[in-house]
Amino acid sequence: MEKIKIGLLGMGTVGSGVWNILKNNKDEIFRNCGYEMEIAKILVKDLDKKRNIDAPASLYTDDFNEVLNDDEIKIVVEVMGGIEPAKDYILKSMDKKKHVVSANKALIASHGKELFERAESNKVMFLYEASVAGGIPILSTIKESLSGNKIEEVMGIVNGTTNYILTKMTKDKVDFHNVLKEAQDKGYAELDPTADVEAYDAAHKLAILGFLSFGINIDLSSIYREGITKITPVDIEYAKELGYAIKLLAIGKEQDGEIEMRVHPTFIPLDHPLASVGDAFNAVFLKGNAVGDLMFYGKGAGDMPTGSAVVGDIIDIIKNRGNIFYPSNSRKKKIVKSMEETTCKYYIRIVVKDKPGVLGKIASEFGKSQVSLSSVIQKGRKTPTVSLVFITHKSKEGNVKNAIDNILSIEQVVEIANLIRVENGVDE
Repeated sequence: MEKIKIGLLGMGTVGSGVWNILKNNKDEIFRNCGYEMEIAKILVKDLDKKRNIDAPASLYTDDFNEVLNDDEIKIVVEVMGGIEPAKDYILKSMDKKKHVVSANKALIASHGKELFERAESNKVMFLYEASVAGGIPILSTIKESLSGNKIEEVMGIVNGTTNYILTKMTKDKVDFHNVLKEAQDKGYAELDPTADVEAYDAAHKLAILGFLSFGINIDLSSIYREGITKITPVDIEYAKELGYAIKLLAIGKEQDGEIEMRVHPTFIPLDHPLASVGDAFNAVFLKGNAVGDLMFYGKGAGDMPTGSAVVGDIIDIIKNRGNIFYPSNSRKKKIVKSMEETTCKYYIRIVVKDKPGVLGKIASEFGKSQVSLSSVIQKGRKTPTVSLVFITHKSKEGNVKNAIDNILSIEQVVEIANLIRVENGVDE
């Protein structure tokens, strides 16, 4: 039985999953690709750290050169995370004519162009299915199964931590900070949750989904990003009353050569497939001009789901299916629109002093900025302040922001308590 030798960079959660899958599913793997896989070296920072896998101590090394200079190692699997030294290790591996599999969304989103060009120049394969949505095979689906489609829209829940938090806030009617603490205690959220709750992680994943879906290089700075820290139980209750759920969505759309790329909390109708995705699960909704609407659902993180995606990439390399795909040039010029030029509906909650005429003044300012109102809700009577909730028709972001600036100058306005964008998805 011929063996394919692998160098594994990192033995954390994902690395452990890869080890266990290769060990426990070796018969299925052999049946699928005709080769036995062997992890020949495991690069770790701390050789003395206790680990929950049964890998022989002789496989571990803290010297990357032991992986790089082993000519029998044909595939390098990078699951260590971070930008450096992961980027340096991947580039050096490619220069040594080793194929590479990575789960590193931050690295691919930030330096994908350089990595793919280096792989192409060295005629090696570079696969990265595990970088987005864990075990859901969304990237290979876009690259292969949907390659005959023009992708018009990609919209997804791609961060399990924020989805868990929003799900708990909705079910238990508790505030963000209490749920975050619970998520940290259970291991769903990091001690420093910034990457998740401020949507950096989701923006990285959207960049990868975007360049595959729309065929252009996506600069991270062109992706609008807004996290979930301002979402309150009050907003969730209003959402329910209006027939919506609140989800952190990564949204990419293309129309007439213009592309929207944005990540933010979103009102989405309760009958939309994404609205029912709860807890730490991920889901990606796609719209192709030929296939129509599709949704992919599953576990977006964890040792085994993410390890499954990594092992799938290894098998694709062995079967010579790891085609290079990174858009160096698009045949049709496309631009990423500024957020001010994007158009959608809005939920806007404004706290005002309960005085006669204030609603009329606010409505007038929306009208002056060419923002059309769909509905208005007022809650609270005979109290010093009340909440006014507005749902707009589709409006340009810049016009909405201009209206908000002018509304803040109205004497009776206390604060703009929240502004959340509304997507109708399949209904539009």
